[in-house]
Amino acid sequence: MKLYNSLSRKVEDFVPLHPKAVGMYTCGPTVYSFVTIGNMRTYATSDLLVRTLQFNGYTVDYVINLTDVGHLTGDNEGDADRGEDRLEKSAKKEGKTAWEVAGFYTDAFLKDFNALNYIKPKIFAKATDNIPEQIELITRLEKNGLTYATSDGIYFDTEKYETNTHRKYGELSSLDSIMEGARVEPNPEKRNARDFALWKFSYAGGRAFDPARDDESLKRQMEWESPWGVGFPGWHIECSAMSMKYLGETFDIHAGGEDLRATHHPNEIAQSEGATNKLFVKYWVHSAFLKVDGKRMGKSLGNAYTVSDVVAKGFDPLALRYFYLTAHYKSPLNFTWNGLEAAATALTKLRNAFASCNEEEAEDRTILSAEKLQKITEYRDRFKNAISDDLNFPQALAIVWEALKSNIPRADKRDLLQLFDEVLGLQLDKGEQKAKEIPAEIKELLKKREELRAQKNFEEADKMRDQIEEKGYTVSDESFKG
Repeated sequence: MKLYNSLSRKVEDFVPLHPKAVGMYTCGPTVYSFVTIGNMRTYATSDLLVRTLQFNGYTVDYVINLTDVGHLTGDNEGDADRGEDRLEKSAKKEGKTAWEVAGFYTDAFLKDFNALNYIKPKIFAKATDNIPEQIELITRLEKNGLTYATSDGIYFDTEKYETNTHRKYGELSSLDSIMEGARVEPNPEKRNARDFALWKFSYAGGRAFDPARDDESLKRQMEWESPWGVGFPGWHIECSAMSMKYLGETFDIHAGGEDLRATHHPNEIAQSEGATNKLFVKYWVHSAFLKVDGKRMGKSLGNAYTVSDVVAKGFDPLALRYFYLTAHYKSPLNFTWNGLEAAATALTKLRNAFASCNEEEAEDRTILSAEKLQKITEYRDRFKNAISDDLNFPQALAIVWEALKSNIPRADKRDLLQLFDEVLGLQLDKGEQKAKEIPAEIKELLKKREELRAQKNFEEADKMRDQIEEKGYTVSDESFKG
């Protein structure tokens, strides 16, 4: 099996730390609003990676985090240590507590996660459930001489990290140029522009809220006591603390969106290896962005669609899953409603084909020709090779359709589809129930076609058949299969 490693910037043979056992961590959402279909593409990549590993005989210890504190709005402007906490800001806007906001959007995310048939990880690790672990990790960094205090928090010293550990900071991305381009005023108390917050004080110097001197409206809802004063963890520290808690100080795969290569993941590497003096992660896997109608996706642009938006337009959520499969995870994917319609049609055809393979096959499977047996083996091997070649699912889909059009027996096609769907996750058996529920629109088209055939107007009847098949249904003179 091969994977592109963002750290080495090349495709590598996948060799886990322990034979047949893989530890994998994916950066999950900040639960202050609904998760977009762009974010859900990242989790699709992780899901397909887990399924591919399992298909290759590995057991996978899989963890996803839920960021419910510490992710500041300054991240959008180039400095994740400035601005308001996203949960606290959303709470004020919605008239709820920060805890209520986190609970509501966590539930919404998990609903979408299940709707897309993603494999459930061993744990969804919440930042607020692991505050002691984050404080302990910062303490280790402090003992190693890699922290310093400012009026607003405890910071990681990147220059000392490089000096003390003889490791280069930011190998995953070019952070110097990114920091130069930040659209916010730099923090004058930072020793280096690349330094980042490990612990943020709720109030200057880490003191507690004082009603005599502090604005009540600015009082934080999420804060904790620490050795440095009252405050909350920085965004980056949670992933290091939780991934190492559940997977060990060194593990195999860390996944996430390509935007996290800029600062979040390099900071994870620095603080983790600064604390342990060990390799943090062997393989880094990043998913490319999802565009909408060729443009950047954004809430301000009104095109930050969600799974709920997809369902509201009458689509099966798994049509979106099929849509994700049509492009390689490292390639940008352009979302359009027409593109999703095409994916939905393809999914319907695939499910219908699976359902039709359940019919009696005249040919006895016990006397398959050597040629057909060889074809079945080849399709299975080619599919496995495609997904194992850095998750090449567009190629894998092409092999699926090629197998369906082949002359191997229907029962064997069904077996192959069942095998493939262990990785595709499209729930192809749903088509067997759908086949019994032909929409009224399709029934009406079929009726008109039969009338045209009775009038011997075969040309128009053929056009009507094409319309039906474009919608994912198969028509024959003997039978109709939805």
